[in-house]
Amino acid sequence: MGKIVCLMGKSSSGKDTIYKKLLSQEEMDLHKIVPYTTRPIRAGEKEGVEYHFRNEEEFQNLVKDGRVIEDRAYHTYLGLWRYFTVADATMNLEKHSYVMIATLEAYTKIQEFYGADKVLPVLIELDDGVRLQRALDREKAQDQPKYEEMCRRFLADAEDFSEEKIRRTGIGRRFHNDELDCCLQEIIEYLEQNGVHSCVKGGGRHGY
Repeated sequence: MGKIVCLMGKSSSGKDTIYKKLLSQEEMDLHKIVPYTTRPIRAGEKEGVEYHFRNEEEFQNLVKDGRVIEDRAYHTYLGLWRYFTVADATMNLEKHSYVMIATLEAYTKIQEFYGADKVLPVLIELDDGVRLQRALDREKAQDQPKYEEMCRRFLADAEDFSEEKIRRTGIGRRFHNDELDCCLQEIIEYLEQNGVHSCVKGGGRHGY
């Protein structure tokens, strides 16, 4: 039986890098769960890679179809942005394990949908000063930097990942990303100890 690995952490904590490195570990046979969003696509992003990009009408249609597992709405300087997870019929926990980037609220909803025994939390932490510098460097690289939105996200993290909210999820272990390789190795060992390994020997890796 496979697992769903939920990577969580504040913005610019290294989630995206760890996500990509975990997917590159072929012996773990981890597959993608690509989230959905209604926000505009950013420079360098591709449809179906970082996110599935949908508009508000498409989001509402998925809700009506009962396919939205969880969703979050953010009132940004550029309008309403939604991030959401959609139940995909191609997902098969009998054969594979999956990894996704999630919020604390999304992790809780996914637990409720699939069962707590099938979902593993990986909470990544990093010094706030280091995160802020990374966020600034990343925004500078955009064709049209949106510094106000960057600041909003950074401040919102304090509320979204408050100690009280973390406590309510029951997440005990945290992974400090001060040194990427060490952090990644700790996460891999944790996943292996909790049953994440190749479920189909000799098979290829098929994302969706």
